[in-house]
Amino acid sequence: MLPPDVVSSATLRYLGTSAQKARLVVDLIRGRDVGEALSTLRFTKKAVASEIAGLLDSAVANAHQKRQDVDVDRLFVRTAFVDGGPSMKRIQPAPMGRAFRILKRMCHVTIGLGERQEAAPAARRAAGAGAKGAAGAASGARAARARRVAGGGAKAPGRPSAKAAAQGRGAGKSRSGGKDRA
Repeated sequence: MLPPDVVSSATLRYLGTSAQKARLVVDLIRGRDVGEALSTLRFTKKAVASEIAGLLDSAVANAHQKRQDVDVDRLFVRTAFVDGGPSMKRIQPAPMGRAFRILKRMCHVTIGLGERQEAAPAARRAAGAGAKGAAGAASGARAARARRVAGGGAKAPGRPSAKAAAQGRGAGKSRSGGKDRA
């Protein structure tokens, strides 16, 4: 069900992929600006991404049709969900007179667009950078601590050091017979 404050929506029905595969792609764009979502879909290595990009274009066109004064830069993916559709049942012949059932699954994808009230995200980031203050110093200390921890220190017992792992050497003993690997 779409929320009442959606500017426009579009639905793609009977998409020829499973709902699980489509949800992987839809989860990438939920909450993002339209331009950012389109570029994410363009570079996603999933076959269904091009279909969902067409659906997002359709939702933007629906927003223009509904209200001529809508600003595309302020549109974002307010809601996006995938529902399961019908499954076509097919038979695959198997040895000795048996048969395997194949389910060709389908799904329905719905995208709803909302309109942000504030400025574009770049302007928000620039405004937030000046208001860091004391919080910026604390986050800088956290970042330095994270770099120290990630950079090295004492190695964990039973695990090869970073240098030994890079050279392809293990921890010493293998599970088969307890002999060192050469």
